[in-house]
Amino acid sequence: MFREVKAAYERIRNVVNTTPVMTSSTLNQLAGCSCFFKCENFQKTGSFKFRGAYNALSQLSHEQKKRGVITHSSGNHAQALALAARILGIKAIVVMPEDAAATKVSATRNYGAEIVTCGSHPEDREKAVEPLRKQYGYTLIHPSNNLSIIAGAGTAAYELMKQVDGLSYVFCPVGGGGLLSGTAIATKGLTPDIQVIGVEPKNADDAYRSLKAGKIIRVTNVKTVADGLRTSLGNHTFDVIKRNVDHIITVSEEEIIDAAQLIWERMKLVVEPSGAVSFAGVLSLRRRLRSRSVGVILSGGNIDTASFFETFKQHLGTVESETKSTP
Repeated sequence: MFREVKAAYERIRNVVNTTPVMTSSTLNQLAGCSCFFKCENFQKTGSFKFRGAYNALSQLSHEQKKRGVITHSSGNHAQALALAARILGIKAIVVMPEDAAATKVSATRNYGAEIVTCGSHPEDREKAVEPLRKQYGYTLIHPSNNLSIIAGAGTAAYELMKQVDGLSYVFCPVGGGGLLSGTAIATKGLTPDIQVIGVEPKNADDAYRSLKAGKIIRVTNVKTVADGLRTSLGNHTFDVIKRNVDHIITVSEEEIIDAAQLIWERMKLVVEPSGAVSFAGVLSLRRRLRSRSVGVILSGGNIDTASFFETFKQHLGTVESETKSTP
């Protein structure tokens, strides 16, 4: 599929953002290696997902575009598909779980998609999509288990490899597996001996267990701060990962939060927990990575900041009250 990744890159390069690669001497010291952060938090809609969504929609037939598309997502793919559909003039229906972050729901709606709410369990999403797809003839654009989505997602790593020479490892988050699949195809296609490491939360370790078992093991009732990684592998992503990914490791909730905090505080980058999972993996393997050059995919920056800024508003109210009461 390396040829498909290259074709996707040429297809979308004038529409997507060429995201920067950033470094931090402080984080390098903590990790014991040279980290090159691929900042997909600066991608349109705030995550790598726009790459795959635009690649997939741009290849639909005239009839498919006319009927419209449907998907299910907790937020990042939802926003990406909504914007790509708006750019291409396609109607988009997005099924989102009831516990999706309010900021992601709002952004998806503002990009022009029609939102349908479903239950919070992963299987609820597909159950809500299927009757709508059958009734209206929408084309399903799966968030990860779609070859065009995988190829588009792989352009982030393809770009990274063009921007940085001499990488020994690339660390990438894994949820549904679209980004990890595309990353493995792109990196192995350009540098066959590079090590591709998938990282996922211990509380959502279906990819880790699937590779161990040799078959897809689905997640149920997942509780993790990395909300974008709660979904399971599909047949396409499992096949690619099984053949191209060197290892999948897991990290704790505390490790995820600590990694995100380090990136926020030291690099001043807004990265969501799902996006920081890759760096959490680097820190967990710091002894193995000593003095190596390591690519780290920061997959997105769409975090619900409402509670964060509410603290400032409460402080503002206190200050104003104190000011008025001062003689």
